[in-house]
Order: sequence, then structure tokens, then C-alpha cells
Amino acid sequence: MPDPAPPLPALQSAALSAREFEAIRRLARQRFGLDLKPGKEELVSARLGKKLREGNFRSYREYVDFVVADRTGEALMGLIDALTTNFTSFFREEAHFEFLRRTALPELRRKGPIGIWCAACSTGEEPYSIAFTIRDEWEGAIGPEFHILATDISTRALQAARAAVYPAQCFERQSAAWLRKYLLRGEGKWRGHYRVKPALRRTIEFRRLNLIEPFSHARPFHLIFCRNVMIYFDKATQAAVVNRLAEWLEPGGYLLVGHAESLTGISHSLRYVQPAVYAKPGGEAGTSARERSGS
Repeated sequence: MPDPAPPLPALQSAALSAREFEAIRRLARQRFGLDLKPGKEELVSARLGKKLREGNFRSYREYVDFVVADRTGEALMGLIDALTTNFTSFFREEAHFEFLRRTALPELRRKGPIGIWCAACSTGEEPYSIAFTIRDEWEGAIGPEFHILATDISTRALQAARAAVYPAQCFERQSAAWLRKYLLRGEGKWRGHYRVKPALRRTIEFRRLNLIEPFSHARPFHLIFCRNVMIYFDKATQAAVVNRLAEWLEPGGYLLVGHAESLTGISHSLRYVQPAVYAKPGGEAGTSARERSGS
């Protein structure tokens, strides 16, 4: 018998040239607002190198040309998923949920159906945390119905959000009674995981949306969470996004941004309430008791 053929060498990623990095920067900014600053070459090379190997592309230029030419949008989604970080957690930035409990929900309880928009929901922990908080606050009492629209640019993240399955360690701080109330315990291959119960899942609608592209909604929202996404935008994109979000707030409604983000230096119509919380002028929400009484 002839000797077996030697194994093929592993396909190595091509080197990322300055011109290729600039082409990727330009594409990321134009298509989804991501501001890849100089110095991110190693990150881009590492994250897109797998795409080169998967598609047998000979260079980053060839891969970028493929993404631009793909009319289905799937290649662009793959690029977005590779370059963006979908890190989140339940009840992240607890001060926002304290504000929700102490200020926003008591004001909104007097209103009709409540509309909430999570404008960068990632894998779903944020909208589910909001739903948990509302149910906890209104347990045993009559409160208005609420609906949460949860959007993200990443189809991969949205798929995980709709599945609503999370490792048990995500809920280590919660009591056994709380777990039984809102979650289903996994069995078999899902042992060590929980799934959000259907009643809570039905309060949330997941939809793909790119914040830098034109968007519209059926009606404005009482609360908009847009947290930890604008840090990836340059100032001009941040200003455009903030002002478009403000257009979709009810008068008196609240915009909550990440605590690592700031609206300083951005021209907008919103009023500062507390760190990372802003209100749209008008209406009763967003005004203090002193302001409402006229004293």
C-alpha cells in the first residue's frame, strides 16, 4: 500500500493590512454605527480571522468584498456578530432597577397599558429583568398591562433571547421561591439551566433593529432602555441616536442609558434626572412631586 498522504496544514489567517483595517472600519461605521478606533487592529484580526478560515478567503479584502456583495444580508450579520460583544447580565446596573421600582413604576401605575422599549437587548437579560421587576412590584395588586419591545442588531443574540434559557448561576442571588415563580428548571441535557416561564415571555416582543437606520413604531414608549451600546458610537452617531430615541418617548417618559455613557456634549431636548436617567419634558412622569404641586 502507498504511504498515506501527509495531513494538510491548518489554514492560517492572513495578515490584516492597514488598508484592510480601514475598509472594515468604514463598513462597520456605515452599516451599524460601530466606531472601531485605531488600535483595534488586533481585535479585528482575531475576531474576523475565523470568518476567513470558515469561508476559505485569502485576505480580509476578499472577505469584505464578499460581505458587501451579499444581497441576503447574512454575511453582514455574521460580521456584526463577530465584531460586537453581547455581554450582559440580569439586573445589570442595579441603580436603574431601583429607579424603576421607586420612581417610574409608581408614576406609571396610574396610566393605561405601559410601553417599554429595550433598544439594545442583546441576549434578553435586560427585558426579562424589567418584566421580573414589574411583576414583583405589582404582585397581588391590580396594575396596568405592560408590553416590552426588545430590539437588537444581532440575529444571534435575538435567537438566544427568544429561547430564554440561561445557566443557573445567572440566578444565584435569587431565592428558591422567586425561582419557582418565574422560571422552569431544566432537566436532562438542560440540567443546570432555567427557562423563563411562558407568561413572562409573552410580555416581550423581540425584533431585529439597527439603531442607525430609519425606524418607526406604532406608538411612543413610557420607558426606553438604551444601555451600553452608545459607547461603541462616535459623538455624531450618539447625538443622532439619542434624538431619535427622544422622539419615541411619551412626554414625561424616561430614557435610561448605561452608567459608562454620558450625554454630555450632545445637543438634545431631554432633562437630566439622575446619573444615566433622562426625562422628556411634559406630562406628570419625569417631574418631581414639588414640581407637580406647583410649590
